[in-house]
Amino acid sequence: MTREDAQKRADRVRAFRDEIQELEREGVAVLPDDLRGRIRAHHDALLERLAGRFDVDRTDSEKQLSQGMRIASFLGAVALSFAVFFFFYRFWGAIPTWAQVALLVAAPILSVVGMEVAARREKTLYFSGIVGLVAVASFGLTLTMLGDIFNIGDSPDAFLAWGLFAGILAYTYGLRLLLLAAVVGVTVFVSGRVGAWGGAYWGNFLERPENLFLSGVALLAIPAAAQHRSLPSFPPLYRVTGLLSLFVPILLLGQIGRLSCLDLPHTTVQTVYQLLGFVAGAIAVGIGVRRRWAETTGLASGFLVVLVYLKFFNWWWQWMPKWLFFLILGAVAVGFLLLLRRLQAATRRSAG
Repeated sequence: MTREDAQKRADRVRAFRDEIQELEREGVAVLPDDLRGRIRAHHDALLERLAGRFDVDRTDSEKQLSQGMRIASFLGAVALSFAVFFFFYRFWGAIPTWAQVALLVAAPILSVVGMEVAARREKTLYFSGIVGLVAVASFGLTLTMLGDIFNIGDSPDAFLAWGLFAGILAYTYGLRLLLLAAVVGVTVFVSGRVGAWGGAYWGNFLERPENLFLSGVALLAIPAAAQHRSLPSFPPLYRVTGLLSLFVPILLLGQIGRLSCLDLPHTTVQTVYQLLGFVAGAIAVGIGVRRRWAETTGLASGFLVVLVYLKFFNWWWQWMPKWLFFLILGAVAVGFLLLLRRLQAATRRSAG
């Protein structure tokens, strides 16, 4: 059982207690005192075990505090990462070369050791996440500074190493923030390589948005090909980042055809990618609804709405009265809402 599973079980216990109280208040069902006592004793013992093993939140106030702790840990990790960065640059010139190399090598190693110590002392991994992000930042700084010291040429391979390092830590400790760093690093590497294969400098991969497509497809394929039973929070992150790697380039190319690497007229490129966007968005919504992937459905729905609004803007903004333009946008939003409600109703009927 993972911490996410334990938290879901604790939430179900709280929901069960609330519903029983509501049923008794409405006079629908009243449990005998002995049965109610046995159930409450069982749930109390269960919650104690889950809290002791996974540090789950048992009340709404505990959940709110946990959210605050997550925000605080993220801000603390970012602040410490910047502290490491500016510390190195502040005193770097006064340190001899051998000491520079020693510090650069030792920084990520010591951070990983600190991460392991923190993970053994806490169950929520808040402090481990802070030290982990510092370790990832230190490793990236190490790669950059060693390249400068030894005059190593600029290469996307550094992002691959950085992404793999972050990915190893993410899977070892189950931290989504580090997985996001890994996804960013590997995406930059893959997109840079694709751009270099096309004859461009790898660092300019964003000048051709199609360079992101391969990364997007790979990110979507990872949760489909590999089971993450012990890390259930990872597949949604892969799906969101994969869809963004596809949707953002499609959105840009649908509006600015000259960014494409296709040897076609700009208007043709824009039309092709606009049609591709509607098809891809509709497919993603359908899959998200059928698989009950809320993040996929929400992101794809928002993408379709943006596509429709941009298309209407290109058609009508210059000549149509503004009140009529926004009235049409509102009507389209209502229509899209009704369509999603029909899909929701169909899904409920099929599930029932």
